[in-house]
Amino acid sequence: MSEPVAEWRKGLRFPGSENTHAVESERALLRDLEGAGLRRRLRGQLRLLGPGYLQSAMTLGSGTASSALFAGAVFGYQLLWVAPLGMAMGVCMLAAVSWQTLSTGQRPWEAMREHAGPFFAWAWALGALLSSMIWQLPQYALASAVLVDLSDVAGLSGVSPSLAGAVVLVWALGISSLYGRSALWVRRYERVLQAMVWGVVVCFGLVVLRTGIPDWGAVVQGFLAFEVPGERNGVTGTTLVLSGLAAAVGVNMVFLYPYSLLARGWGREHRSLARLDLALGMFVPYTLAVSLVVIATANTLHLDHAYDGVRLSPVEAARVLGSVLGQATGRVAFGLGVLGMALSSITLQMLTCGFVAVELAGVQVGSFRYHLATWLPAPAVLGVAYWSEIAVWVAVPTNIVCGLFLPAAYVGFCIMQRSRSYLGEDRPEGWSGRAWLGAMIAITLFLGAFLAWYAVTSGPAFVKALMG
Repeated sequence: MSEPVAEWRKGLRFPGSENTHAVESERALLRDLEGAGLRRRLRGQLRLLGPGYLQSAMTLGSGTASSALFAGAVFGYQLLWVAPLGMAMGVCMLAAVSWQTLSTGQRPWEAMREHAGPFFAWAWALGALLSSMIWQLPQYALASAVLVDLSDVAGLSGVSPSLAGAVVLVWALGISSLYGRSALWVRRYERVLQAMVWGVVVCFGLVVLRTGIPDWGAVVQGFLAFEVPGERNGVTGTTLVLSGLAAAVGVNMVFLYPYSLLARGWGREHRSLARLDLALGMFVPYTLAVSLVVIATANTLHLDHAYDGVRLSPVEAARVLGSVLGQATGRVAFGLGVLGMALSSITLQMLTCGFVAVELAGVQVGSFRYHLATWLPAPAVLGVAYWSEIAVWVAVPTNIVCGLFLPAAYVGFCIMQRSRSYLGEDRPEGWSGRAWLGAMIAITLFLGAFLAWYAVTSGPAFVKALMG
């Protein structure tokens, strides 16, 4: 490991990075598992999973919740294929990011600037910064709307969206300040987040169990048909498909991920573990959660044509689901789950802004300037004043806006995947290496072309939808 990288890691306080002995023990365990049988190797690796769950907590935010709610409410089972496809594309790209980062140990932004070019590096960093700030708008709108409803269930009537938004802001600033100061509190917070995210899975799983699935053939077809429905109830299938794909993996996630790998002390020994971590820590929870949300809303909201297109609110969704689970139980379970999704994304997007500042401004993690950078998205709390009535829908077009930043970062990683000067002997070769690179290029071209086509053909309608 080079001295600059070692010094950077030493100053980067993050869960696990402060315990060198734990990292060395982890590496020794991985080396010991290399010659073990499949069962023992998997059992040992499962205990070490980590960064993938961080990505899962970040992507299961308001964008994902909104896309899934509308997909099920408007189109039933038809769009079940979107979540696993979007996440599979993201896993393919992040697997390349982990391979590059763990093979070289280099700081990703500097590596991209040197080996792919300054344009792609700056587009990646600024895209991560801007998308983290933009994405906060629907997060606050959704979190405040749900918090108001939870207050109403608790008998605290009169809580306004503005007051709820202020509470969320204070909470987010306080929690984000723990990063770089107390690894113990960060780990505790992440355990709470994980419980809340899985609470959403349990909530919608209960709804699916209560309602049943009347047509398993339609569910299977929803995963396999890759059908893009037309307009229904004021919502187009194309908009939800693109929103769902963009929500699966955002450019800010792509920025945060490699730094979380380095900060945890992962290196070459962890390359295989990183792929398993992406599969079990990110792909499985995300696909399971989103699929259950789509199926649950397809079994309930899809049958109710009383709501008016994009005016579906989280309170309305909670009450409809409450008719299945019981009003108090349903509203509280749904509300806490969605609130946890929004709060986790708010905090991790603030963390991303801090990491961008570490690279672009050279600030020290945990310093006052670092915390100022994490507070950059805070003005997004003003979104509650304008978008409180369409808190669910506003996240859909926001997904697409932020998705525009992603192709440039993907192009940079495609270039780095074939860079001999960067990867050296670790550059993927043979048919598997060519297939991997081909998949990365295909994903990049697909997303870029889809976003460009949508912007040209649906620009005015898109702006109108964003403005409500």
